[in-house]
Amino acid sequence: MFINTLDPTLLKIGIFEIRWYGLVYIFGFLLVYWMLCRKRNELKINSQQIDNMILAIFIGLLVGARIFHFLFSEPSIFLKDPLEILKIWHGGMSFFGALIGIFVASYYYLKKLNLDWKKFADVIVIAGTIALILGRIANFINGELIGTASNLPWCVIFPNIDDICRHPYQIYASLSHLLLLGCLLLVNRIKNRKDGAIFFTFVIGYSILRFLTDFFRDDPRFFGLTVWQYLSIITAFFGYWFASKHKIYKHLKKINNVKK
Repeated sequence: MFINTLDPTLLKIGIFEIRWYGLVYIFGFLLVYWMLCRKRNELKINSQQIDNMILAIFIGLLVGARIFHFLFSEPSIFLKDPLEILKIWHGGMSFFGALIGIFVASYYYLKKLNLDWKKFADVIVIAGTIALILGRIANFINGELIGTASNLPWCVIFPNIDDICRHPYQIYASLSHLLLLGCLLLVNRIKNRKDGAIFFTFVIGYSILRFLTDFFRDDPRFFGLTVWQYLSIITAFFGYWFASKHKIYKHLKKINNVKK
């Protein structure tokens, strides 16, 4: 058993405060920026366009993540206090909303530049997965997204919530993202792969792993599953459907047959 008394604040000077969770977001954006700059020639994009794209990603992430969080977790907030959506310092970000927000914002920006979104998506999701690994650890430090009750030796008590020993869901999720990152890097090593292979592997892989790990997350359930598990099923289905439409996995199969 572990009692989580970790301080979510790294540094505080007066009203100025730096939190571990905030650092993860900053690191994630810097990593995406660095990877886009590193592949700018391959992606056929200049520095100004990269800056604009990072801004589009930032706006898409915030809007999508906040709307989905309140839509599926606290829908009444739209009537009680609509401006709460703008108060990001109060917390509450949905990954699925962030994914959709980033996709929509990036897609329309790249469409204006006549650039293929799938090339960019392959780059962004690798950086995003690394940020997700660290993000779940930050959730653990914050004592949020708690797991279901458990009596296992590694169960954790979150004193800011209650005195129940729980599954360290955040650590399970972080490890699942680490596994996902390994899969993405393997796909990345395939020569002559079709654009979008990494992205679709991320969407399908994340959805499957999220569906499994969320059995250990303490969230309201409807017919045995959480809202996020239902969204995982939908996302996995559409990810596979789009991948099939673009013949991503048929292409990989052909490459494998040629090697044999």
